[in-house]
Amino acid sequence: MSPPQGTISGDGDFGVNDDGGYYVRTDQKTVDGGDEEFDPAVPPPFRLGEIRAAIPKHCWVRDTWQSASYALRDFAAVFALGAAAVYINSWWFWPLYWAAQGTMLWALFVLGHDCAHGCFSENKLVNDVVGLLVLTPVLVPFQAWRISHKHHHQYHGNIDKDEAWVPVTESVYNNLDTVSRILRFTFPFSLFSWPYYLWHGSLGKCRSHFNPYSELFTPNERKDVMISTVWYTATVALLVWASFAFGLLLLLKVYTVPYMIFVMWLDLVTYLQHHGHDNQIPWYRGKEWNYLRGGLTTSDHDYGWFNKIHHDAGSHLIHHLFPQIPHYHAVEATRAAKPLLGKYYREPKKSGPFPFHLIGLIATSVSRDHFVSDTGDIVYYQTDPNLHKFPWARPK
Repeated sequence: MSPPQGTISGDGDFGVNDDGGYYVRTDQKTVDGGDEEFDPAVPPPFRLGEIRAAIPKHCWVRDTWQSASYALRDFAAVFALGAAAVYINSWWFWPLYWAAQGTMLWALFVLGHDCAHGCFSENKLVNDVVGLLVLTPVLVPFQAWRISHKHHHQYHGNIDKDEAWVPVTESVYNNLDTVSRILRFTFPFSLFSWPYYLWHGSLGKCRSHFNPYSELFTPNERKDVMISTVWYTATVALLVWASFAFGLLLLLKVYTVPYMIFVMWLDLVTYLQHHGHDNQIPWYRGKEWNYLRGGLTTSDHDYGWFNKIHHDAGSHLIHHLFPQIPHYHAVEATRAAKPLLGKYYREPKKSGPFPFHLIGLIATSVSRDHFVSDTGDIVYYQTDPNLHKFPWARPK
């Protein structure tokens, strides 16, 4: 299968390889934004190739053994926590276990994310096998999600073609039922949207990760989707068997609650990677969008003690521009690129040991960022002031 190709306005050609890697040819300069007050929607005065050149060469190296050491660490922690919970089985330990185990499941997902991009290893088979193994405990259909996530990176920041946390247009928003609006745009309900996304796709769309004939997938990708769906079904069947063999209550305590903590982590981190900055971030469509400008709409965040636990998932902007960089080089690559990025890099607020400040950030964003205009090539989120009013308080 030949890699899909497209054109980046003002930034050369790009493509996405079958193994999830990306290549970009940068031949032209973008328009200089000038010296006036900074506007994040103005095309940047640098090329993607210039950012690439600023990043040390060793940051591009994918070391299978180094990646595997993180996978072994995370699996060891997951099994040790599970064994301790079953052995201690005390009311005071369960909340500690749920928080710790949910966090470690999220860490496993981040490693599966590396596999989806082909940066866990130089070997595609290793990426596929490890990706399947590390995403099985968190009920993610690896191949299907790998494909949809490829779409997300290929068209990041594009209202019409992006895949994850893409804004709904005003017309779609107006046609949503009240329950859908409340669940999606009310904190903390929005932190539980991941299972819905896997089954139905982004809000306002119908793109199941379990249907090989979904518009998410090409005919050549259907076999991989079927494999993911069969593996997912077998995992669910195993959990059902465990509920009978060991008791439903124990399964809920050992697995289900940590899984929900994992979902909250995933939705919190991925939402903030594309929303929630103090200054609103532009979204593009049509001729205004290109790969570089779309990548610059993403944001980094600091997670305090959790940065290393979840493999520096907060270093997101450089990851979107160059997803082939392994997670263990992301911080260094970001540091090297920052002088060139200038104000296009939104410096994250420094976190204490626990990133409690991010709860307020996502709560504010969810209550504010509701929809974008149906028209215009550069748009920003708008707010529905009546969303959280009681029905009798809304204007007729």
